[in-house]
Amino acid sequence: MEIDMPPLEVETAANPEYAVIWLHGLGADGSDFVPVVPELGLAASPAVRFIFPHAPYIAVSCNGGYVMRAWYDIISLDSTSRRIDEAGILTSREAVRRLIDREKSRGIPVDRLFLAGFSQGGAVAYTTALTHPEKLAGIIALSTYIPSPALLDEDSAGANRNIPIFAAHGTADDVVSPSLGLAARDLLIERGYGLEWHEYPMPHSVCLEEVWAIGRWLVRHMQ
Repeated sequence: MEIDMPPLEVETAANPEYAVIWLHGLGADGSDFVPVVPELGLAASPAVRFIFPHAPYIAVSCNGGYVMRAWYDIISLDSTSRRIDEAGILTSREAVRRLIDREKSRGIPVDRLFLAGFSQGGAVAYTTALTHPEKLAGIIALSTYIPSPALLDEDSAGANRNIPIFAAHGTADDVVSPSLGLAARDLLIERGYGLEWHEYPMPHSVCLEEVWAIGRWLVRHMQ
């Protein structure tokens, strides 16, 4: 899977010391979360580079084969489960790893790089970060789930056993059921990961209170 156009980028100030790769949800594109950056309340220092890649266009089975931007195919969809294309997850993981390597070449150490994602993008962020062989700075997982615990079993990375995780979900989400988010939370806690869990009275979206909480969490983990 090749990302078909360059990612969008926003820098909070010159000479970034940290980076956040932020993956959008199914059917959206990289511009979806650009407006969030100024709402995070980050100071000018340390400077942060936000990278917003665009998923490629693929046919999505659960939407009748309609072609849209997606990080992987979803074969079937209901309120409490997903059948997904694991090969697609892995190819998206490789695409994100290329973005990680790109940031390394631009002077951002891997342990100063966060992976963030909403919905399907969050599923890729979870899978990529928890199986990455180098220590990352953290995961921001929004309204999402773990698409394949088996992939974590196969490739779980010791380097990220203590990775900070910010996870949040809307209690009225009718696209990715809160039960899927809670199942991901419980699985990670059971496996010994530290996880900061947040719930908000909202549908499948983000809210300003959540964005402010993400900003505070980033500040704590950029010390």
